[in-house]
Amino acid sequence: MAGGVVLKDIVKSFGDVTVIPDLNLDVAEGEFVVLVGPSGCGKSTTLRMIAGLEKVSSGSISIAGRDVTWERPKQRDIAMVFQSYALYPHMNVGENMSFALRLARTSKEEVKERVLRAAEMLELTPYLDRKPKDLSGGQRQRVAMGRAVVRDAYCFLFDEPLSNLDAKLRASMRTELALLHKRLGRTMIYVTHDQIEAMTMADRIVIMKDGLIQQVGTPKEVYNEPANVFVATFIGSPSMTLLDAELVDEAGQISVRGSGFELPIPDRLAARAKGAKSRNIRVGLRPEHFAGTALDDDFAPLDLTVKVSEYIGSSQFLAAELGGADITAAVDVGPESDLLSDGTYYFDTRRVYLFDRENGLAI
Repeated sequence: MAGGVVLKDIVKSFGDVTVIPDLNLDVAEGEFVVLVGPSGCGKSTTLRMIAGLEKVSSGSISIAGRDVTWERPKQRDIAMVFQSYALYPHMNVGENMSFALRLARTSKEEVKERVLRAAEMLELTPYLDRKPKDLSGGQRQRVAMGRAVVRDAYCFLFDEPLSNLDAKLRASMRTELALLHKRLGRTMIYVTHDQIEAMTMADRIVIMKDGLIQQVGTPKEVYNEPANVFVATFIGSPSMTLLDAELVDEAGQISVRGSGFELPIPDRLAARAKGAKSRNIRVGLRPEHFAGTALDDDFAPLDLTVKVSEYIGSSQFLAAELGGADITAAVDVGPESDLLSDGTYYFDTRRVYLFDRENGLAI
């Protein structure tokens, strides 16, 4: 890969503790890639190594085709936006945005042009003379992004930049970041623990756990084709339910049978299920693939014991039991429906997932 960001055989240790044992990742030029995973999975450490704020223990990093493994951050042609806005309180918005340019002794004309262009892009023009204390959280975050934008860097790095904002602001800022990527067309690498941010903004998602990449793919790929149990349960809200079951082959018809249920294997998994090494598997059921009635012949009945119903408007979330195991269902029943209770519900068997019970890999 001539351009983009390439991490090859990266190992990172702190003393005797190795937090990233072996990481390889190619980010294409102009791509928006999101690193996502639980706290402590190594995503922020990976970003800091790309930025040059952490040294690699071994391996190499290249940016735009140039090896930058041992170069200082300012030599890497990157701009970084942190979780904390890190704005200078004594400077106004324009001064904060232009600080790095003035430090680099960029001409006044060019500084003014870049700041005005970035301010217009981020809708900050009316606030250029205000101090950070006079801005809302969302406006401060836009100033932090504006400071990165004026740098005109090859690659933009974001370390959980929206985590300090409330839910409504996070949603609007996600849209702004996606629009910013479209306008700039630059390579962007974004770290978050929020799978909604990852799913809504990324060209590709990198899912990490314990310093290892579990899967890399488009939002559609990691949702529809999870590589293992961890990815399956991490992506999707509410989380996928996993139930112990066994593969049953009777008269050429293969199905999964567990406590209180039996479901046919969908066509997309039939060949792999027949070739599975073990009959002992875990079946994955996403809550959103339940329904209150059988919408077509592919919906199979399941008898649920409902413990809690949560009304959320047109849908209800059910915390229930199936054959003694906990299960979650999201049922679209309309806003006028009473709270749901024990009964027969229906699952779209085309959306069944299968995983090896021992290694957790998708079948």
